[in-house]
Amino acid sequence: MEIKIEHGNEMVIKFVGRLDTVSSLELSKKIEEEEIKEDLVIFDMEETEYISSAGLRLIISLKKDLTSKGKQLELHNMNPVCAEVFRVTGFNKLITIK
Repeated sequence: MEIKIEHGNEMVIKFVGRLDTVSSLELSKKIEEEEIKEDLVIFDMEETEYISSAGLRLIISLKKDLTSKGKQLELHNMNPVCAEVFRVTGFNKLITIK
């Protein structure tokens, strides 16, 4: 598992590996440590191999938190396995996926 966070015109969170119960907790702590000044947060999922229900909860929680602050969340570069999880759960209708 690897987490990279970059700041610029938008904040980009890149997660490498399996986003499961353990890694979701670690990612959540890492995001909480960041000061989010940007209006757009991009979660780059190009190298996210798998997402569990804990990962989905983390993303929905982040979306709600950002929305309450007038900010946006987008998911980018999602692989077919993760995209299917979002489609089956209906979360693809709640979050912008590019």
